[in-house]
Amino acid sequence: MANKQASREFLFRRLHSLLGVIPVTLFLIMHLSINSFATKGEQAFNDKVGVLESIPFLPFIEFVFILLPLIYHGVYGMYVAYTSGYNASKYSWGRNVMFTLQRITGVFTFIFVIWHLWTTRFSGDAPSFDMVVQIVTSPVGFWFMIIGTVASVFHLANGLWGFFIHWGITVGPRAQRVSAYVLMGLFVVLSAVGIAALNAFQAAVA
Repeated sequence: MANKQASREFLFRRLHSLLGVIPVTLFLIMHLSINSFATKGEQAFNDKVGVLESIPFLPFIEFVFILLPLIYHGVYGMYVAYTSGYNASKYSWGRNVMFTLQRITGVFTFIFVIWHLWTTRFSGDAPSFDMVVQIVTSPVGFWFMIIGTVASVFHLANGLWGFFIHWGITVGPRAQRVSAYVLMGLFVVLSAVGIAALNAFQAAVA
């Protein structure tokens, strides 16, 4: 019985890990890439959103390949965060701190994504430059978007580091150290892209 439960838990965690990478990673990178066009102005951003909105069967694609994986990854991730032990205060080495930050940013990102979807995708209005401008008009909305973006990107980058280890892609200390540097570089770049886009939206506030 214990072996069966352990096997089920292993499969749940593997699925959680896999859905955190595919397609959630692709969605986040695509989302930040589209947002980056805000730095080129309202028309450039709206044109890119219009191209995305014209994809056939978009609601079905979003539900099956984005929303469902997000729900599973988020809900199971909250369970993992609740049941995992935190010992960063006891051990000072870096990976223990990163483990704790991964859980904290996971919880924050889950809350942020729900809020973000509610205020944009499920608002009843078509996504547009003006929609985001209205959100960042409030300092609270602007900083919540900034912190949410940085937390999401950190959770992605650090999660990829663990994914590569658990799936046998990076084997050995050197490979893991190199991947840590590369992925933290990815974190810096994607965070900069997200912040630049939000600054562009905020700059358009009348």
